[in-house]
Amino acid sequence: MAGSWTSIYFDVGETRMQAGRDVVTRDTVSIRKEFSNQPETREQLPFLPTHGGQVKAVMRHFLDAPRPFIDLSTGINPNAYPLTMPSLVSLTRLPEQDEEDDLRVAAAAAYSVSDPALVASGPGSQSLISLLPRILHANRACILGPTYSGHETAWLQAGISVRKFTDFGDLESQASQPGTVCVVCNPNNPDGRSLSAKILAALADRCAASGNYLVVDEAFADFDGESVASALPHPGLIVLRSFGKTYGLPGVRLGFLISAEPIAQRARDLLGSWPVSGLAIAAGRQALRDTAWLECAQLTARRARARLDGMLHNAGFNSKGDSCLFTLVETEHAMKVWLHLCRQGIVTRFFVGRTNFLRVGLPDGEAAWARTECALRLWREQAL
Repeated sequence: MAGSWTSIYFDVGETRMQAGRDVVTRDTVSIRKEFSNQPETREQLPFLPTHGGQVKAVMRHFLDAPRPFIDLSTGINPNAYPLTMPSLVSLTRLPEQDEEDDLRVAAAAAYSVSDPALVASGPGSQSLISLLPRILHANRACILGPTYSGHETAWLQAGISVRKFTDFGDLESQASQPGTVCVVCNPNNPDGRSLSAKILAALADRCAASGNYLVVDEAFADFDGESVASALPHPGLIVLRSFGKTYGLPGVRLGFLISAEPIAQRARDLLGSWPVSGLAIAAGRQALRDTAWLECAQLTARRARARLDGMLHNAGFNSKGDSCLFTLVETEHAMKVWLHLCRQGIVTRFFVGRTNFLRVGLPDGEAAWARTECALRLWREQAL
């Protein structure tokens, strides 16, 4: 189909109130997408957000879709931690230093780190990713991909060259080159690829021997795979952890950088005073110590992933990857499936430049599961 054109139609327009109900005034817009050997661009699909989770930005183009919308575009745990909210009085003052210190104590214990001095807390792991080029001195970043785009963006915005590798051996060969930072997401997003802690520790050793660094983004490690954090302190290893994905509280904005103490201290210095909010501190101090809840959440996520795999299989799709919180579907019809689900009020993750993949997260609650199963069954019936 190279060189041919197809038109993708969706409804856009404005909604007004009439007799107590929403009435949609629709204009039909055609987006023409060229099927060629060139990667797709956001200009061709301008309503695709950079990351998952931007449901309103997507669904404003599908005004006929049933509500409430179901967000399956992220890898966030749909079963949120039952947080006891801090008192309003505690939010009327700035966080105390001992409260933030205790948060780091809780994080060190949760992530099997020997000393809280190795931990820096920040407003989400994405903010820490953006800070890495200022923390680590490097001439280039070598990233094992395809993976979360935030890492590439952070280094490029800092004026650092980026090379991407799909083979771990090729990445490993770069670890001894001067001025190099290697980056691995483990487990990987979006395909769930997982590497052992032993392999990553060996790569960190190789990086450190040449004065280089290995950054391991363990955003999904609470549910999947092995953590390399227990190898710390290590002169060449930096580990990132996400709080919001695991505990289903992404709006809290809390993440951690874990490293040798001089690097962690530099991160704390750059983050400055009060790096995380009082709410984030309270949430972290509670949840990170609740190991019983985490064990239950891990089991629940594994069962949910198996249920999702079954639904996708019944719809004619094969799941890929080992992550409990999301699965990757490879199909030549990924865009059509994405559009079909959007019209059913269900948002999944479609990737610009990798148009044969679709990432699907876990539904939240039985009503969402039922609608997802119905939408997938409808796709199957239409495809036959």
